[in-house]
Amino acid sequence: MTGLRFLQLDVFADRPGTGNGLAVIIDGRRFDTATMQAIANWTNLSETTFVLPPTLPQASYRVRIFTPKSELPFAGHPSVGTAHAVLESGWAQAVDGRLLQECVAGLLPIKVHGELAGRTISVRAPRARQLDWPADSAPLLEQAFVGCRLADVPPALVSNGPAWWCVQLADEASVRAMTPRLPQLAALTRATEAVGVAVFARGDSDDPMLVVRAFCPADGIPEDPVTGSANAAIAAHLLRSGALAGLGRRYWVSQGREVGRDGRIDIEIDSDDEVWIGGRTQTVISGTLAWS
Repeated sequence: MTGLRFLQLDVFADRPGTGNGLAVIIDGRRFDTATMQAIANWTNLSETTFVLPPTLPQASYRVRIFTPKSELPFAGHPSVGTAHAVLESGWAQAVDGRLLQECVAGLLPIKVHGELAGRTISVRAPRARQLDWPADSAPLLEQAFVGCRLADVPPALVSNGPAWWCVQLADEASVRAMTPRLPQLAALTRATEAVGVAVFARGDSDDPMLVVRAFCPADGIPEDPVTGSANAAIAAHLLRSGALAGLGRRYWVSQGREVGRDGRIDIEIDSDDEVWIGGRTQTVISGTLAWS
């Protein structure tokens, strides 16, 4: 059996060794769902994607996204990284600077700017909706944040495919210094069917404008380095709560510094209140996957 094109990328990264790692398998048609899940578990990265032919004629390609334990309908850094991979491999070509990604969450437009090392890619996240807090979630949330200084904006449970708890802390130092209570965070996410908890605060200056950390301990990821879907959920939460003052509709985020993967995400909220998340991607490994 011939090997398949395999890439390992750093996404939302200005240089290798930063951002969030992603494995991409080009043309995963030979694999069933169980095998895809096994491969994702083997790579031991926060996400692994499989590029497939589209089922809809307007789509440029189709992608399935897996964590080590489950499939996701949408995730930000896998969408941006997979778009980079299909362009680099020649699987798809941008038309007028655009791709259209098919995934479980639907058809998502992607904008491509520049070429090669200078290329940036942005994906429009699925429109977010704020969920009602499930019964008995308030005590679990309180237990997860014992000793933390929260901001005045109340926490929210936001879904843009995956569901995220979005919790604003008082300041940048509170986010940077937070020691996550992983058992309590895992209990909160399991009880509320959320993929994780994202904490954030305004930066002390405009460099960065927002600082974020994301925790997914119930899914085997204690802290995710740089998380597109969480940042899209936070942007939607800030928009809904009227808390964008001082940030504006275009801002950038620092995430991953605490785990040695300092990444950057560019956020844009367009005139239709759609959230776009983008950045640069670095190809670190390019080879073949032998899996039978």
